Amino acid sequence: MTDDLTAVVRQHWWTTVASVTRLIGDLEAAEDAAQDACVAALRQWRQARVPEHPERWLVSVARKKALDAQRREAKRAEKEAAAVRDETRSSIESQAPAMVDDQLALIFMCCHPTLEPASQIALTLRAVCGLTTSEIARAFLTPEATVAQRLVRAKRKIREAVIPFRTPDGDGLAVRLAAVLRIVYLVFTEGHRSNASQAGTRPELCREAIHLASSLATMMPGEPEVRGLLALLLLVDARRPGRFDAEGQLVLLDEQDRSLWDAAKIAEGEAHLASALSLGRPGPYQIQAAIAALHSTASTAAATDWAEVAALYAELVRWEPTAVVEANRAVAVAMAHGPTAGLTILDRLTDDPRLEAWPPFHIARADLFSRLGLIERAAEAYEKALSLSPPVPERTFINRRLGELARRGLGPGAEKR
Repeated sequence: MTDDLTAVVRQHWWTTVASVTRLIGDLEAAEDAAQDACVAALRQWRQARVPEHPERWLVSVARKKALDAQRREAKRAEKEAAAVRDETRSSIESQAPAMVDDQLALIFMCCHPTLEPASQIALTLRAVCGLTTSEIARAFLTPEATVAQRLVRAKRKIREAVIPFRTPDGDGLAVRLAAVLRIVYLVFTEGHRSNASQAGTRPELCREAIHLASSLATMMPGEPEVRGLLALLLLVDARRPGRFDAEGQLVLLDEQDRSLWDAAKIAEGEAHLASALSLGRPGPYQIQAAIAALHSTASTAAATDWAEVAALYAELVRWEPTAVVEANRAVAVAMAHGPTAGLTILDRLTDDPRLEAWPPFHIARADLFSRLGLIERAAEAYEKALSLSPPVPERTFINRRLGELARRGLGPGAEKR
């Protein structure tokens, strides 16, 4: 029961923060009020029941708590009076149409160009996803103290620079677009593979990211990367029904029941991708969407055009020359040209500290070792991934694979590499 209530509260965290920030213009105070409202909800809903509209309940309580705090602490009576007038004009019943606008405004505030990129990301994941400092640190392989300092500095800068809570237009929109797209992508990523959820996924964040990408596409129909991002999110999310079995166990892409995939989302994603490509200005989100489309349209894993997937990843590396993209390319190369070819690429990345602390990297190496019959090396790689505290479904998956390796034992050709 407690876990269910916590999930409900967390689902509505960022709409609560966004609504209160719009009311009082202070992100840090809005977070405090939202936190107080969440605590009150967990306490009251255990005793009674979850209200019919939990989001409205949380927003209403958080706004009242924020105004109470402002009345106690405001140094200027005019500021308090303006806040009270705003509260009077804005009833809870009228909030629903403004929710997406508030969420976009919150993201644009967090992506203000006066903030350094790392702080933009940390601040948005805190305000939008409700992640704790330690969860953000784990997600980006960064010391917790560093993340905490970034959050403090970013909130101080927003307060001191009086950064407005609104969605910019014109040049202001264009300047922040790349950062905003990156943030929406990261919100989706946290939903798709979540360290903060026992289930290993947070579908509500995936839905919110898709809604935001769709809103941006409506605002900026001539920006191909906006449509590329929307296409990517739709195509990846379409596979969500097949990612876990009935027991909540993780199912790898090549083992998924593709009849469970959402055909309507795939069609919508392909349409947005075609629209983006027709504009003639390619970019990394369009490339990733093209990769996702190849997966989504293949009838089986074996039918996937892996050579084309590998070629697209090679192009993506030109746009985003990161170790994570290179690791993903290695997996595609392994599928197209054999596990040895993929391992050759992964072996060149083993000294990268970010990948060393990233469980999927070691899971990929373990899989390729296993395909080559290198059982002990595969087991070592799985154990390394397990030591990095991956999400629960990944831990279960790794333990299952370790059991399979133990049953295979050291047969012919299974010598150490």
